Amino acid sequence: MESLLRIRPTRWALAAALAIAVLAGSQALAADQMSTAFAGKVVNGGTVTAAVRDGKTVLTLSPDFKVPGSPDPHWQVIDTRGNAYLLQRVAIKDDKVNTSITLPRYIDSVAKVQMWCAWAEVVLGEASFGTPVAAAK
Repeated sequence: MESLLRIRPTRWALAAALAIAVLAGSQALAADQMSTAFAGKVVNGGTVTAAVRDGKTVLTLSPDFKVPGSPDPHWQVIDTRGNAYLLQRVAIKDDKVNTSITLPRYIDSVAKVQMWCAWAEVVLGEASFGTPVAAAK
């Protein structure tokens, strides 16, 4: 009987620790992830935050991000396999800016975000995530 009492508290402690770990892990997955600061030839400063909103992954530029003066800056995402996806323009008509974009469903992860000049075909700046972002599916 004494050995039975010793086992049960151990099992309860293990079960409680496992439950806490699962809850902490699920909150970490749902938390917003921030990139390093952009660094490059033209874009230096500002970050990108990845978040899940309404079941979709949204990338948002920080308020201190400065839109490059290049002719055709675009969002470009690099996944964990090294595939590059050219997305929307950053600067759009009437001095408006795409400060956030929703990732298309076919992108399954984000390792880096680049500011890409589609006119000159050059990377203007790049920001990376310490841990790649798994896109919402």
